[in-house]
Amino acid sequence: MELRHLRYFVAVAEERNFTRAAARLHIAQPPLSRQMQQLEEILGVALIEKGSRPLRLTEAGEFFLAHARPLLDQVRDLQAMTQRVGKLERTLSIGFVASTLYGELPDIVHRFCERHPEVDVTLHEMTTVQQLKALKEGRIDVGFGRLKSEDPSIRRILLREERLVVALPPGHRLAKGEGGLRLTELVHETLLVYPKAPRPSFADQVLAMFSEGNVTPGPVTEVRELQISMGLVAAGQGVSIVPESVQAMHHRNVVYRKLDDKHAFSPILFSMRHMDRSPELENLLAAVYSIYDEHGIAHVKESLSPSR
Repeated sequence: MELRHLRYFVAVAEERNFTRAAARLHIAQPPLSRQMQQLEEILGVALIEKGSRPLRLTEAGEFFLAHARPLLDQVRDLQAMTQRVGKLERTLSIGFVASTLYGELPDIVHRFCERHPEVDVTLHEMTTVQQLKALKEGRIDVGFGRLKSEDPSIRRILLREERLVVALPPGHRLAKGEGGLRLTELVHETLLVYPKAPRPSFADQVLAMFSEGNVTPGPVTEVRELQISMGLVAAGQGVSIVPESVQAMHHRNVVYRKLDDKHAFSPILFSMRHMDRSPELENLLAAVYSIYDEHGIAHVKESLSPSR
């Protein structure tokens, strides 16, 4: 059995159609069918139900698919990491969600660049979902995101849980007052959530918080990005729930009040390819923890090295 057998089988299984799988693999359909027959002969079991329309996998086929995917992911990781090790010029490509740019991320990147001037650092704004895809495709090396999800090819380190706040126009009835707000106080307000796409996103995280608190939000308006949400808040078109670091925007027509609900936190996650243990990532994580220590931000330190 060779790697091409795994790659061809995964394409057929995901497309559920030999014609589409062949087009995806840029090969003709007859050779693809022969490769699938050869794979079944090697294994001595049927992977695809004969004559099924649409194509269906046997129980053995489902088992094989579940284990073939992570193997192919490991091969892609190995390729990307070997290419990085072999380069004379050291590089680090960082994906980030927009809200982290108003928090400690600029200080973290500045600290890393001060300590490691030999590394060429590039930054790319993208949602957490886009980061995961870019990591698997080798377009970025690490992502700073907020969305928790499960993917065996991606490792995530929880850096911190950031409190959420409510952004309101200055003249709003809830803009003034002592202490924090509760979600129940927002049920009659137009709720602005972002980003509109791709989903799932921070918008779903906010809506899930209402659900966990058994609170039904008022009218929900989805907008494309954080900056648009803040602009609409300033225009009096609704309220928005954002990470507290967004207060650094200092918009003159927006005020903030913290949320007191127990679920009113958003994680900041450090994501990388599962097998990646490059010095650049270790050093970037060290820069994160040094900034957090200086700013008095609660966190639990975790190493990239396998536990012994």
